Amino acid sequence: MSSHITIKDIAKAMGCAPSTVSRALNNSANISPAVREAIQRYAREHNYRPNEFALSLRNNKSNTIGVIIPQICHYFFSNVLSGIEKTASAAGYNILVAQSNEEYEKEVAIVESFRKAKVCGVIASLAKGTMDYSHFRRLVEEDVPLVFYDRICTELNTSRVVVDDYTGAFAAVEHMIVTGCRKIAFYTSPLHLEISKNRRNGYVDALRKHRIEVDNDMIFECDTRQAARDLTLRLLKEGKKPDAFFAVNANTAVGILYACKDAGLRVPEDVSICGFSDNENARSTEPRLTMVDQPGEAVGQGTVELLLAKIEGNEENLVYKNKIVKTKLILRGSTREK
Repeated sequence: MSSHITIKDIAKAMGCAPSTVSRALNNSANISPAVREAIQRYAREHNYRPNEFALSLRNNKSNTIGVIIPQICHYFFSNVLSGIEKTASAAGYNILVAQSNEEYEKEVAIVESFRKAKVCGVIASLAKGTMDYSHFRRLVEEDVPLVFYDRICTELNTSRVVVDDYTGAFAAVEHMIVTGCRKIAFYTSPLHLEISKNRRNGYVDALRKHRIEVDNDMIFECDTRQAARDLTLRLLKEGKKPDAFFAVNANTAVGILYACKDAGLRVPEDVSICGFSDNENARSTEPRLTMVDQPGEAVGQGTVELLLAKIEGNEENLVYKNKIVKTKLILRGSTREK
């Protein structure tokens, strides 16, 4: 037998919870002698060896939480970080922050550095290009508490905190429809990300509710200011003029706005523009941009609460939980009034 059998493997073989196995291996008086002996015998017979990383983590009683931010300069992520720091500090924990800068390789290196630092848990949002989750899977296998936020991984059993992307997108697109828009372009981040899927679904369902045909040629992977400006100018020159744009983030919406102005269009008389994730840039344009606001601090607070439930909790907190934070549509001058 392999020497890499885990507590979860023993639990599956014995038909009990991993926590029961852990207690039995640690001679807990809360486990009956018969069950304790059966589990310990199975572990001996199958060459079970304790996970040294997990043991050192428990023994050292680290109070440092590792936090992965895709881009600290991003308004939403900086607000998330603020919520994480405030909540962790109030609970007596420190945070160790690292920026992936949207790079998969850097994200992998950060996770490894957190392992070596023996953090007591990890809070993470995926880089745009991350499609292999082996580095995070290793944390899960080593029983390091892990909570994803915003850009989550659905392939791993972890707790997650997200904003209500679907409802936010639906509300934004429906607002533009009821104010007279019918040909609405959608600029999205890569569609393998859950946030992109959910916002696309909200966009599509708003169109369908109002009996507007979904045109896949009006959906574009474009999520930066310069790319949005270039793409919008090209669309307008090709004669594929939308009467509204829904952007995945504020910087993309700003790029759309300036492209429309360059093309001589009036906003919102000729074209409406709405984005997701309000920030200072959206409030500084002329006209100011209608945005879906996602409260970053509330997201950050939620991640710490779920993580600490794992670190400090009892049997009831072993279940993984999803926390959904509500969004709010902020109406400004870039969309028409009802």
